[in-house]
Amino acid sequence: MTYEQSPQPRVPDPGAEEQASLFALLADATRLKLLKLLCRQRQPDALCVKMLAQLLGVSQPAVSQHLRVLRSAGLVKGERRGYHIHYSINREALEGLRQLALSALTVEEPETEPPCFQQCPITERSYRHGLEPCA
Repeated sequence: MTYEQSPQPRVPDPGAEEQASLFALLADATRLKLLKLLCRQRQPDALCVKMLAQLLGVSQPAVSQHLRVLRSAGLVKGERRGYHIHYSINREALEGLRQLALSALTVEEPETEPPCFQQCPITERSYRHGLEPCA
């Protein structure tokens, strides 16, 4: 069954691309575990790749790749201590991204817009075929 769709107005959301990038960054389970692990560490207790790999149960190269992604997003910072680099969370950047995620997930009161069924492409003819309006 096909029906014609009326052009829908675009919803302006300048932060949507940045929010989508954030969720893509956090979509990998190992990367999310790594981030959570680093969030539980105090600043002087930064961890090296070897320790992070042991704690997560993954290879050191895998941890290094995830850290590279997190560092490029500014969430993780590294400090050279002798031969090794110890990693910790960048709390300021994390707070900024937390606010970005909250803004994506915040329920806002609707403005005065016509109800969905006035904009919905499902027509009266569609009701006869068993389709229901959105709301």
